[in-house]
Amino acid sequence: MGVIVDEQVLTCSIPPARFFKAFFVDSHNLMPKILPTVFKSIEYTEGIGGPGSIRVLSFHEGNEVKTMKHKIEEIDEANLVYKFSIIEGANMGVDFESVKCVNKVEAGPDGGCVLKSTVTYNTKGDNENVIQESIKKAKEGLVGFFQAVVGHLHSNPDAYN
Repeated sequence: MGVIVDEQVLTCSIPPARFFKAFFVDSHNLMPKILPTVFKSIEYTEGIGGPGSIRVLSFHEGNEVKTMKHKIEEIDEANLVYKFSIIEGANMGVDFESVKCVNKVEAGPDGGCVLKSTVTYNTKGDNENVIQESIKKAKEGLVGFFQAVVGHLHSNPDAYN
């Protein structure tokens, strides 16, 4: 088993608190609305969004992953920190022993924000090509979700204020 730490930094012109609220706090409502060809639904099966809550992401047909479960580890709206673990789906148990995500939204230039995402993958086995491809797809997914939320917030200036 190995450990891979992947960091991604994305910037936009949306104020930090507004972005955090849309991208993390209300993502279970927002993502299926703005990305209906990706998400069927995002529902809490335990809790209501606080630490310890479990949410199930259901993806539309044609997506490689059908469902994924996240466990929220921490949500700190004052410091704009959101931590979660992937507990099912996305090759969990096959290529990954565990996946932990730490997201921090900070003030950026000109009133915008910077999303810093650090994902720690504890790998299982030695299927390096599959593992690297999974990480690449996760990074691309984050960029796509980020761009969709930013676009939505630009198009809806009164949302999440």
